Amino acid sequence: MNKNIYIIRHCEAEGQSSDSPLTENGLIQSDELSYFLSEIEIDRIICSPFLRAIQTIKPFAENKNIEIEMESRLTERVLSSLFFSDWMDKLEATFNDMDLKYEGGESSNEARNRIIEVVNEIEASYSENTIIVAHGGIISLLLNHYDKNFGFEQWKSLSNPDVYLLKISQNNFHLKRLWKD
Repeated sequence: MNKNIYIIRHCEAEGQSSDSPLTENGLIQSDELSYFLSEIEIDRIICSPFLRAIQTIKPFAENKNIEIEMESRLTERVLSSLFFSDWMDKLEATFNDMDLKYEGGESSNEARNRIIEVVNEIEASYSENTIIVAHGGIISLLLNHYDKNFGFEQWKSLSNPDVYLLKISQNNFHLKRLWKD
């Protein structure tokens, strides 16, 4: 069975904490995203439990009358529990060394394995068309899994929101960016 997994990065948010809401612009973007997706048949929506991710997909879910399934493995990757003034450099280093791990954080491989587990479960399920809603860091690691050229620079160029389509059929996959900002 062919699988279509729509990988969605949340809309513009007010912050990085789990309860940070979308900005006023982000709420407008969520309505635009709902319209953008409106012609697509969707069986399931699996979402990070972070408020900004839920608010991103809520207009679409309500339109289609589809339950939003919360999935903690889609939460954003924690780089470290420490504050780094040079966090961008530290983050870039984790794209170059996927096992590099800072205090209180998780390595790129650990975070990537979380989201790959979710994709593998979707692949094994009966759902043909699934949306996953998550965050730029964890999504970039998933995209890197399927496209080794997707790295730190590509992460920096992700938009809020962003939409990629991962098509999987008999161990073949095709990744395509759908959102044009």
